This record gives sequence, structure tokens and C-alpha cells, in this order.
Amino acid sequence: MSSPTESTQTLPGERIPENAAAVMHNKNERGEYEEPGSNVLWVDWEGPDDPQNPKNWAFRKKWLATTIVSLFTFISPVSSSMVAPATEQVAKEFGVTSSVLTAMMTSVFILGYAFGPLFLGPMSELWGRTRVLQTSNLFYLAWNIGCGFAQNKGQLIAFRFLAGLGGSAPLAIGGGVLGDIWSVEERGKASAIYSLAPLLGPVIGPVCGGWIAERSTWRWVFWSTSIIDVLIQCAGLVYLKESFAPYLLEQKAKRIRATMDLENSHVKEINPMPSWKDIFGRALTRPFALFAHEPIMQLLGLYMALIYGIFYLFLTTIPAIFTGIYHMPIGTGGLNYIALGIGLTGASQINARYMDKIYVYLRRTRGNGMNEPEFRLPSMVPGTIVMPIGLLITGWAAQNHIHWVVTDLGILLVGAGMILTFQSIQVYVLDTFTLHAASALAAVSCLRSLAGFGFPLFAPIMYEKLGYGKGDTILACAAIVLGCPAPFLFWIYGKKIRSMSKYARKPVSAQTPPVVASEKPFNRTEETRTQRPTTAETEKTLSGH
Repeated sequence: MSSPTESTQTLPGERIPENAAAVMHNKNERGEYEEPGSNVLWVDWEGPDDPQNPKNWAFRKKWLATTIVSLFTFISPVSSSMVAPATEQVAKEFGVTSSVLTAMMTSVFILGYAFGPLFLGPMSELWGRTRVLQTSNLFYLAWNIGCGFAQNKGQLIAFRFLAGLGGSAPLAIGGGVLGDIWSVEERGKASAIYSLAPLLGPVIGPVCGGWIAERSTWRWVFWSTSIIDVLIQCAGLVYLKESFAPYLLEQKAKRIRATMDLENSHVKEINPMPSWKDIFGRALTRPFALFAHEPIMQLLGLYMALIYGIFYLFLTTIPAIFTGIYHMPIGTGGLNYIALGIGLTGASQINARYMDKIYVYLRRTRGNGMNEPEFRLPSMVPGTIVMPIGLLITGWAAQNHIHWVVTDLGILLVGAGMILTFQSIQVYVLDTFTLHAASALAAVSCLRSLAGFGFPLFAPIMYEKLGYGKGDTILACAAIVLGCPAPFLFWIYGKKIRSMSKYARKPVSAQTPPVVASEKPFNRTEETRTQRPTTAETEKTLSGH
């Protein structure tokens, strides 16, 4: 049993009982374990098949939760780029002449993505996934509606940033939900669908936004997405259930405590729970600690930043290519985003079909039955090759006014390369930092979102000075230098780098059944210890605790 001092230095989900093995063999039918020789009651799931454990949810319920979380992750990025084809309308109405300021009207939404997950992700590890996710979505909805009523450029930029803060929650929390409900062998397919949403959303948005800008007013760009978001919010309220195991076990512990005769047992409280100020402060600093002290997070974050930056650079420059070089109307030019969508969707579906199969095969043949996040890396290899090829085709085809089909082919390849790399990194992070997935994804998304905000700002000047051919060649070279060695370096050195982490889980045998131990110590006769319950699964064993 941890000492009182140790208790105040840990966060929910970070500590397991020292006698966790004994817990497995001494639990009663309610999942409770009373430690021999003490008055401490450990609260756990009611056996390995407890239906209340999110890992044991019915398959249909898991996919319903995955779908709803993916819809939340989809609708917010739609708003991030849907205004791109209409920026000329907005600039004309508000008298904006600066190309940087015009680009900022689109990309400032992504600046909210950089900061929102840093506190929304940890909040979901304190108060549960669904509560934070749906509250944040309401915040996004309010400001997204406000964007449609903006009366000047300052209001629009401010409202877009605030909408981005609220809309960023699914990017951090959604991955945590998948880690909560899916086992490691099933996680790849679910993650492939989830990780497609934040990239496919910004593709569909401009297709619709182009026609809205051509046939109506730019304000309907925001009002239309708000209508769809209301429908998704309603579906989430009805069907999305809480999945974070420590939070669920805490609620169970509270119910058990409520049934105990505390008044007649002369209960006194020792080892009091740390103040919310202390817990919340440590939770908020965890994403920064992960990024500052975990080399694996820094490397993944840097490469993901490049991918996301290129992605949003493309989103803001595609209208200029097809309306300026190929002289298409705004609505017709927006249809070329479909090429990006085909690349994203096609590669994602192929990856979803084979990612888990490759993982299981490598675990059996190379891992001796041990789960290793590096088994997610093979799908990154084609992605790092295809993306720079697509950049070169797109840039030089547009530069030389080659038929628009060739340019679209390049855009398609860029999309395919992005999603393969994006999904591989996303699931790698999820497998490495399963229990703190929300905080880990927040740390990665911060740097990538800053790149998504910054790249579009310098894109107009870069292409004006260098042209599309040389500009995309520079991006392709950066993608080759950073991207092509990445999967091989992570394959060789990833395990060694992870071994230095105090947050990453240790590899465990796939045959070991998951053990969830939740601590809510109660004294039935003399004392009670109030300690926020913890979750520990053999799959999620943490080092350093």
C-alpha cells in the first residue's frame, strides 16, 4: 500500500496496488477486495467479463461510440476549412487587403486546436470523457454560430479562435475513448476510421463552401455547419456513454460507500484526497511534461507537424490553383478537393483492413507474443514515399499548366500519403500511452496544430516568389528528409526510447488477461481513506509508479 505521501504525488490512473496479483485471486463477486490484515477495500470490476467494463461492451455499442466520436471529430474540422473558398468574399466585405490576414481567417481556427487539447485532454481524465467532450462541443457551437453574425474582421478572427478551442476536444478525447473501449488487437481498424475524420472533414468542407460562396452568402458557411453539429450533439447525448474506467470505478466506489453504515462505524478520515487544485494543476501540466521529457513525443510531434502543415497549406491553396491557373468558377474549383478526399479515404480503408492483421502477425512472428507499438509502423513506409511524390506532381503540373487531372492525381497521392502516416503515428501514440492517451494526443496535436496555423500564412508569399513547382519541391524535400527515415528509425530505436519513459506502458503478453484494479479504500469499522480510484490494466502497466 502506498504511503500517504505517495498518494498525494500520484494522479488518477497512475498507481496500482503493490499486491495487485493477490487482488486477482481474492475478489468477491462484486469485484471488491478487502486487503488481508487491514481495513482497506479495493474496488474492481465484477470479474473479467463485467459488462460495465468498457472493454467488455457489446461490439455494436463499441462501434456506435466510435462512430459518434468520429462525427464529433469530423464536424469541427469541416468548419476549419469550409470558409476557405469564401475568404475572398469575406475580405471584400470587411475591406481586407493583406494576403496574410486573409489566410488567417481560415487558419486561426487551427490555432485553437493547438491550445484547447492541452487542458481539455487532462480534464477528460479527471471528470470523464463524455462530460468534457459534449460541453466543449456546445462551446464550439455557440461561437461557430457567432461567426455567422460577425460584423468585422476582428470579430470573425476572435470568434473563429474560440470556436477552434471548443472544437479541439474530439481531437484529444476521441483517441482516449478508443483506448478505453477497444483492445490492442482491435484498435487499428477503429483508429483508422477515427483518424480519417479530422482530415476528411477539411476536404468536404471546402467542396460545400465553394458552392455556398457562389450561390449564397459566406455567413451560411457557419450556419450550415452549426445545424449539422446540433444533430451530432443530440446523438451524443443519447448514445455516447462514459468510457473512462477510473471515472466509472470512482462512481462505483461512491455507490458502495453510500451503502455503508458510516454513522455507526465511527469513521475518521486519514490520507485525505489531494485538493482539486493540486490534482488539476498536475493534470494540466501532464501534456507539457510528456512533450518536454519524452523524446518519442518530440520526434513524433515534429513529423506530425510537417504533415499537418502541408495538409492545411494545400487546403488554402487549392482554390488559388484551380481558379487562378485553370480559371474555374469557385464552386467548380472546390470540387477538386474531392481528389484529396479520395486519396484520404481510399488509403484509410486499405490501412483499416490490414493494420490489425499486420500487427497480430508481427506480434506472433517478431514479438514472441508481446504487444509492441512498433508493430504499427509498416503502414507508415508507403505513406512517407507517396506523399513527396504527390507534392512534386501537384507543384510542377500546376506550374506548367498541365491538364487539371494530373494536378488532381498529385493531390490524391498527397492525401493517401498523409493518412497512412497520420494513422500510423496516431495508433502508435495510443498504444504507447494508453492510460494517458488524451494527454499524449494533446501533446502531439499542439505542435501539429501550430504548423497547421502557420503554414497557410506563408504559403501565398512562397508561391508568389517561387511558383508552385519550386515551392512544392521544397516541401517534398522536407518530407523526404524527415519522413522516409522515420519508420525505420522508430522500428530500430523506438523500444529503447520508450523504455526511458515513465508514462509509456511496458510490453506485456497478449495472452495475459486484463486486470483492472480500482482503489477506493474504506474502513468498515474504524477509518476511511479517501483516494480517487485508479485503473491499472496489465496492458497499461506504467513504469515509475
